[in-house]
Amino acid sequence: MRMILATIGMVFATTVHAHHAPSGFTYDPYCCNGDGESGDCQQISPKTVRPRQDGYEVTLLPGDHRLATRRHVFLIPQAQTKESPDGAYHICLFPNEDTVRCFYAPPLGF
Repeated sequence: MRMILATIGMVFATTVHAHHAPSGFTYDPYCCNGDGESGDCQQISPKTVRPRQDGYEVTLLPGDHRLATRRHVFLIPQAQTKESPDGAYHICLFPNEDTVRCFYAPPLGF
């Protein structure tokens, strides 16, 4: 019985915690699924991001994000952008590569 309860506790504990960005900050639990090796959140090159008046245009090609298998262009409104604590861009694709769950951008003027 204890073994079953311990296993259930570990399953719930791993589903609640988000993984970390390379710099060490933790992605919001809502944003990510998985870990640093197989998760859907990943730091992306600033070359893939173009700031716009109303938000950001993110163009991902295969290799720009571990889940991208083809070219994607995402238009992300400023209101849906999270502040990146490490000054880098990060994107979380979930439940598939066609859906942006969260986008992190550096504060303006960073």
